[in-house]
Amino acid sequence: MNFMKKTVVTLALASTLTLTGCGYNTLQVKDEAVTASWSEVQNQYQRRADLVPNLVNVVKGYAKHEEQVLTEVTQARASVGSLKVDKQVLEDPALFQKYQEAQDQLSRALKSLLMVQESYPDLKANEQFRDLQAQLEGTENRIAVARNRYIASVQDFNAYSRQFPQVMTAKVIGMDPKPNFSAEQSAQTAPKVSFD
Repeated sequence: MNFMKKTVVTLALASTLTLTGCGYNTLQVKDEAVTASWSEVQNQYQRRADLVPNLVNVVKGYAKHEEQVLTEVTQARASVGSLKVDKQVLEDPALFQKYQEAQDQLSRALKSLLMVQESYPDLKANEQFRDLQAQLEGTENRIAVARNRYIASVQDFNAYSRQFPQVMTAKVIGMDPKPNFSAEQSAQTAPKVSFD
């Protein structure tokens, strides 16, 4: 009987040491860090999406013939809003890419909308427009910070989960590398500046 107790204790101790060396707990912590940083990215994207209707309505009052720009912004926001975003996006690189493309489309449409203000001095002077523009610029900065934190947490998770013996544990429990952001295609081309 005493031998049996010693064997059970020895097996329990050996399995505990084996499990702690496999990286399972650290993988879980790092996976949660990726999920949390992704939530912050989504939070900032939502803040931007919430500002868009107000900005569009202010511009509408001044720029009646800029309907195409307003339509593009509205459609881009609707496209972003129609995508179901949950943890599955982090597990599927194709869904992640689709989500990123929709956000990039909204970013481009917003840039066009903000360029409209150059044609309307009264709009530039409008206090509500200036406030919304400042909020939007602040949100874009927050998005950049949130995306940088997400990129760092994904890099940390992916690097850790590819090391031995964690790579074995990750394979057994089905943890794949997380997708990461990439630059827009247009980011490779410098913008043209002309003072004509």
